[in-house]
Amino acid sequence: MENVAELLNQDFCFSDDEREALYKTIFNRRDVRGQFKPDTIPDDVLSRILHAAHHAPSVGFMQPWNFIVIRSDETKQKVHNGFKEANAEAAEMFEAERQDTYRALKLEGIIESPINICITCDRARSGPNVIGRTHLKTMDLYSSVCAVQNLWLAARAEGLGVGWVSIIKQQALKEALNIPADIVPIAYLCVGYVSHFHKKPELETAGWRKRLPLEDLIYFDQWNEKRNAEEESLIRQVETDLDFAEQFIQYD
Repeated sequence: MENVAELLNQDFCFSDDEREALYKTIFNRRDVRGQFKPDTIPDDVLSRILHAAHHAPSVGFMQPWNFIVIRSDETKQKVHNGFKEANAEAAEMFEAERQDTYRALKLEGIIESPINICITCDRARSGPNVIGRTHLKTMDLYSSVCAVQNLWLAARAEGLGVGWVSIIKQQALKEALNIPADIVPIAYLCVGYVSHFHKKPELETAGWRKRLPLEDLIYFDQWNEKRNAEEESLIRQVETDLDFAEQFIQYD
C-alpha cells in the first residue's frame, strides 16, 4: 500500500505553494465598489476568467449559464438607473442611524468599471428532467452561483476586482439587457483593475456587521446539536486557527 509521501508526489496533489496560492486568493477576495480604474482588461485575461466560470460544477452537467459582457456606456447607464431606483427604496427599509450608514455606503461600480458581466441561468437547457435536479429544483440556480464564485476567484488571482450588484429589480435588469422572460439573471458583476484591495470587507470596516465566529456555526449530526467530547477536538482546532486567514491577507 502506498504511503502518504508517495501519495503526495502524485499528480493529483498540489504543492505547498500551490495550496497557499489558493488560500491567498480566497482570503483576499473582496466585493469591490469604489476602487475601479479605467484600464482596459486584455482579452486573454477576460477569456481566462470566463473559462474558469464555465468550468464550475453544475447539476447533471447542465451548464445552465450564459455570460453577457457589457462594455457599452449606454447599457451601463440603463442598469445604473435601475440600481438608483432600487437603492433609494432599500435605504427606506432601514431605520435611523442604520439608514444614515446605508446611504453613506458605495454599493456599486457600474459606471466606473470597464467591464460589467451578467451571469444568467437557463433553467430549460437540459429539458424537464435533469440528473440531480429531480427533487431539488433550484440546483440549476445554485450551479450558476458556482460559476459566479469561480469567476470571482479567478479574477482576484488575475489582479482584477469584482463587485456583485444585487440592489436592482430583476425586471429592470432584464429590460436593460434584453434578457428573455424564461432566463433568470443570477449576478450582475462589475469587473476591472483597481487602485487597491481592502484588508477587510468594506461592510465590516464600516461597522455594518462583524464576521461571525466559525465555532458558533458548526453543528454535529443534527441542527443545533451540542458537541460531545469527541467532537470538541475539531472546535478547539477551529479556535486555534482563528488567525489562519490573516497570514494570507496582504492588502490594505
